[in-house]
Amino acid sequence: MKRKKGIFIVFEGPEGSGKTTQIKLLAKYFKKRRYKFVLTREPGGTKVAEKVRKIILTTGNIISPLTELLLYESSRSQHVDEIIKPNLEKGKIVISDRFSDASIAYQGYGRGIDIKLVEQLNNIATYGIKPDITILLDISVEEGLSRIQNNRKKIDRLEQEKIDFHKKIRFGYLQLAKKRNNIIKINVEDKDKLVIHKEILNIIKNRLKL
Repeated sequence: MKRKKGIFIVFEGPEGSGKTTQIKLLAKYFKKRRYKFVLTREPGGTKVAEKVRKIILTTGNIISPLTELLLYESSRSQHVDEIIKPNLEKGKIVISDRFSDASIAYQGYGRGIDIKLVEQLNNIATYGIKPDITILLDISVEEGLSRIQNNRKKIDRLEQEKIDFHKKIRFGYLQLAKKRNNIIKINVEDKDKLVIHKEILNIIKNRLKL
């Protein structure tokens, strides 16, 4: 199905919130209805950005907070330029696993970098592009990390951070949800994945008229 204007949908949330699962379910829904869509992720999404992702997430790499932020922003700039912007211009739906709000939550609230600086760099890296809707999957830090430890053989550099770091990230996301009309928070703890999927579909149908 062709659209005159692309739609940008982003999934955010603390570690272990189930973003990947819900993105796959949404993609399956869109595919059945023959919508033209693209799945992507941050950090990553392009050949260059995926290399940056490896640097950021590889366990054992010692990276300062500012360097980490700049790596994310450089990856994001390439991602927007190569994947997000062109596909939106073609009228496609772009679904991204994380976007610029992740830097506010992780590097701003989590690492303690000035929020205004993060927002300024986000604006430069994204060319001012913002999601039409952001689905924030909220879960307690303890439950989210427990899911990762039980379901993953390998845990990345950020997932290995101390629990206080992850609590700051979740707090940051909740603060953003209070301020932004385009962020919709869904509590995913103790809910079946299909129940969450239905909630997401209802939100998207009501907000985006899909």
